[in-house]
Amino acid sequence: MKKLVLLVAVLGALGFGSATAAMRAPAIRYVDDQFGPVLATPKQQALYYWTAENDFKIHCKGACAKLWPPLVVRSKAAVPTRVAGIKGTFGTIKRPDGRLQVTFNRRPVYTYVHEGPTQVLCNNVNGWFVVRLRG
Repeated sequence: MKKLVLLVAVLGALGFGSATAAMRAPAIRYVDDQFGPVLATPKQQALYYWTAENDFKIHCKGACAKLWPPLVVRSKAAVPTRVAGIKGTFGTIKRPDGRLQVTFNRRPVYTYVHEGPTQVLCNNVNGWFVVRLRG
């Protein structure tokens, strides 16, 4: 029995345990009534990408970043490459202010300041789109 507990602890520490991976995930899969599965923060706030950043670089800064707050993390280690139940790849990009922003499929992701949990108010507004998930 001790060997099984130790094995589970080791696998969890390596990120193979679903509870450990879920605790570290910067984003979750949320099913919106209108848009279906979308990417959201753990507090169920929708995440967006901006088509002006199709070059995979940060262009939303200053006043833009106040209206569209970036999803930031303290370290690259806080972002697993894969999250269970979400098809796509997570990563980070360094913002001009030095903070690390979460990316999904290489695109920086943002919330919208005037949205609460479970709201999607700004899809297809000025080049901003909610991150829709497949499957």
